Amino acid sequence: MKLQEIARLAGVSPATVSRVFSHHPNIRSKVREHVFAIARKHGYHPRLSTKQRNVVIILPGDEIYPIRNCLEMVMMALTYVLPKRGFRIEILPQDNIKRLDSIQFCGAVAIGAEPDDFRQWGDRFTAPLVLVDRDAPRHSPGVYSVRSDETQGMEIAVAHLYERGCRKIGCIIHGAAGTGNTGTRRTAVLKAFKDRSLPIHENLIHICGDEHYVENIGKLLKLGIDGLFCPGGNAGILAAYALSLFDRQVPGGISLMASEHKLFSAYATPPQTTITQNHIGLAEIAADIIESFPEEPRRPQCSVLPYSLIVRDSVK
Repeated sequence: MKLQEIARLAGVSPATVSRVFSHHPNIRSKVREHVFAIARKHGYHPRLSTKQRNVVIILPGDEIYPIRNCLEMVMMALTYVLPKRGFRIEILPQDNIKRLDSIQFCGAVAIGAEPDDFRQWGDRFTAPLVLVDRDAPRHSPGVYSVRSDETQGMEIAVAHLYERGCRKIGCIIHGAAGTGNTGTRRTAVLKAFKDRSLPIHENLIHICGDEHYVENIGKLLKLGIDGLFCPGGNAGILAAYALSLFDRQVPGGISLMASEHKLFSAYATPPQTTITQNHIGLAEIAADIIESFPEEPRRPQCSVLPYSLIVRDSVK
């Protein structure tokens, strides 16, 4: 089906249809919704224009999503990969999402956003949306996801601590309960403990943000842990600081693992053993989805990449 046929069925001019699909700001919302409805009904998707190469990167708010470290590393990867593919980048805070109705773009990437916030994406836009580090909501045309394998990441961290002799491991998952990947990570850590017959008392696993980090590490130390795993956020920095306050030496007094922080982990004292996501891989997949949409998509709706282990000196 051609654009002219969509225009005839919608009762508007081909120029109007073209403006709708390029998100021209002077198109009334009712006309835009009507044209989108006709296009969806007939399975029509506009071709990606060689002139329309804007990708919008949607960023979350820090007060809701404590993922600053992950966000920074994904952003670094996207700003490296997308321009090499000929895309231009525009940054948009999620609390200003309505601005999408008045800008022209061929795809969007949302980092660390909750999937339900974009369940109606296909009703408003014909360009694809890629959620990074989250699963795409079901029955949401045009919405894709690329994320790391959280279960595998938690497993390799606990396995490394266990292989190095830790037999009572504490875990603090950075974030807020019920948001992001906290639930998946907690379940995976519990399973990894159980598979190795390690203590799995509820008090050995905490979910919290920055404000309670030092307090929770103090509680874990009182329980006699010999290993500490801190996934997410800036947990490696926070854990190192907290352990110094309690006068615990790493790794002599306790082994420490965290998520990779490119500007800190290798330079800490001692350098921290971490798990890390393949950020360039995530960005490449996002670019593949946008570049190939809607014809012959190169990726499934959900793509999952494994974590890697970086062995340094913080585990005895």
